[in-house]
Amino acid sequence: MMIDFIIEHVTVEHLNLIFLMGIILFGGTYVGRLFQKWKIPQVVGYICLGVILGKTGFNIISLNTLESLQPFNFFALGLIGFMIGGELRISTLKKFGKQFSTILVLESLGAFFIVSALMIGMGLLFFEDKATAISFGLLMGAISSATAPAATTDVLWENKTRGPLTTMVLGIVAMDDAFALLLFALASSVAGLLTGQGDISLGYSLMELVWEIGAAILVGLLAGTMIKRAMKSFVDDDKILAFTVGAILLIIGTAQLLKVDMILASMTLGFFVTNNIPQRSKKTFHLVEKFTPPVYILFFVLVGAKLDVTGLTFMSVILALIYIIGRIAGKAIGAILGSSLSKAPKTVRKYLPFCLLSQAGVAIGLSIVAGQTFKGPIGDTIILVITATTFVVQIIGPAFVKYAVTKSGEAGLNVTEEDLILQSKAGDLADKEIPMIREDETLKGILRIFAERDNLYYPVVNKEGILTGILSIDKLKDTFISSEFSDFLLAHDIMDKVVYKCTLETSAAEIYNFFKKSHIASVPLVDKEGHAEGIIEYRRIQQLISRRLSEFEHKAVQMEEV
Repeated sequence: MMIDFIIEHVTVEHLNLIFLMGIILFGGTYVGRLFQKWKIPQVVGYICLGVILGKTGFNIISLNTLESLQPFNFFALGLIGFMIGGELRISTLKKFGKQFSTILVLESLGAFFIVSALMIGMGLLFFEDKATAISFGLLMGAISSATAPAATTDVLWENKTRGPLTTMVLGIVAMDDAFALLLFALASSVAGLLTGQGDISLGYSLMELVWEIGAAILVGLLAGTMIKRAMKSFVDDDKILAFTVGAILLIIGTAQLLKVDMILASMTLGFFVTNNIPQRSKKTFHLVEKFTPPVYILFFVLVGAKLDVTGLTFMSVILALIYIIGRIAGKAIGAILGSSLSKAPKTVRKYLPFCLLSQAGVAIGLSIVAGQTFKGPIGDTIILVITATTFVVQIIGPAFVKYAVTKSGEAGLNVTEEDLILQSKAGDLADKEIPMIREDETLKGILRIFAERDNLYYPVVNKEGILTGILSIDKLKDTFISSEFSDFLLAHDIMDKVVYKCTLETSAAEIYNFFKKSHIASVPLVDKEGHAEGIIEYRRIQQLISRRLSEFEHKAVQMEEV
C-alpha cells in the first residue's frame, strides 16, 4: 500500500533539494565504490549515475533542480582549481616550464587545426555556403582545444599518482583553458567577419581575454595574501579549514561578479599558498582534500545529469564522431610532437595523449557562447555536437587516464604515512621471525636471545606456545638494578602482562591508534587460538613507513630522469 501511494502521489516536483542531495551522495558513494571494484575510475560511476537521474534517463534531476544546485558546481570547480594550484610549485615550473609551454601549445594547436579541417570539410557538405562551413569549422576547432581538469585530476588523486606524467598533466590542464579561450576569441572574430553575425572586433575580444585572465590572477593573489597573513594566527584544524573554504567561496563569488575565470582565480590562490607558506600549506591542502569528496560527488553527478543527447539528429551524430576522432588525433599528435621537441621523459611521450581526452565545462560554455553569438545552423549544431561528444569523452576519458598512469608506473607513488597505514594489516608490519621466550627460560638464556637480536620486545609463551606476556630490554635492565636474586629469576617472573594483542587481519590503523593512545611501544601478534606468531614494535612501523615513502619518492625522481 505504501509503495503504491508513493508511486501515485510522489513526483519529481515533490523531491526537495535536501532529499535529492541525499540520494545523490548516497547513490554516488555506492556507485563509485562499485566502479572501483570493477577497476573503473569512480568518477565514471558518478557521471553514469547523473545520466540515469538526469534528462537523458529518468529526469529525476530536472533543469530547475540543476539551476538550483548550480552553486555547488561553482564551489566544486573552485576547490578543484585550488587543489591543482597547490600542485604547481615554482621549482616545478622552473624545471618543466619549457616542456609545459611547448606541449601545451602543440597539443592545443594540433586539435584546433585537425578538427577545424575536418569540420570545414563536413560543413561544406551540410551547410549552404563556404563562409558558414569555415566559421563552423574554426569555432569547433577552437572548442576542441579545451581539456576538462575536473575528471582528469580526480583520477590522478584517486590513484595517488606521482611522477613526470602526473606533473605534466596537472600543468597542462591548469593552463589549457586559457589557451582555448584565446583560440576561441580569434575564431569567433574571424567567423563574425565571414558571416556578418559577430559584432565584436578582434581587438575587443583580445582585450576581454586579457581582462578575464589578468583579473582572475589578481583576485587569486589578493586572496592568497589574505590567507598568508591570517594563517599566522590560526592553529586549530577546524579554523584553518573554515577560513580556507571561506576564501575559496569569496574568490568564486568575486570571479562571478567580475565575470572572470573562477578556476584560474582559485588555481592562483592554491599556487600562492603552496609557494609562499609551504609548511602551513601542507596541513591546509590535507584538510581541504578530506573535505572535498561529497562536493565532488555532487559535482560529477550533476555533470552527468546535464548531458542531454535526446535531441541528436543523424547529421549531429556523424559530426560528433568525426569531431571525437579529430580531437583525439590532434591532441595525440601535438602531445607527442611537443614531448619529443621539449625532450620530455619517455613516459610523458608515450602516455600523455591518453590523459587529454576529457572535455566538459569550458567546452560547453564556449558552445553556449557560440550558440548565442551565431544564431541559426552554426550555433545550434555546435551545441548539439559538443553536448554529445562531452557525454562520450567524460565517460571514456577517466578510464584512459587511469590506463596511462597505471602503465607509466606512477599510480600509488603519491602516498602518505596515513595511506600506508590504512592499506596495511598487522601481518604486513609484524616481525614474525622473532624468537619466542619460554616462561621457564633462565636469565642467562634470555640474555643470549637479546644479544643475538636488536628487538626491544619479545613475546613470552608457555609450553603450548600460548602468549602469556611480553619481555622488554628495559624491564631486563630494571631487574638487574633492583633485584639481588636476578640469577634465580625466570622469564615468567619479570615479564609484563599483555594489555593488547592483535591477529594477522587486524588493521594497521587500529594498532597505530592504540600506540598513540596508550604510549605502549609493542603489540604481540597471535593466531585464533592465542599462539604467539610475532610482535609489532612502534619504532619498526615508523622505520618501515619511512623506508617505503623514500622508495616511492626515489622511484618518482628516477622517472623524471628517463
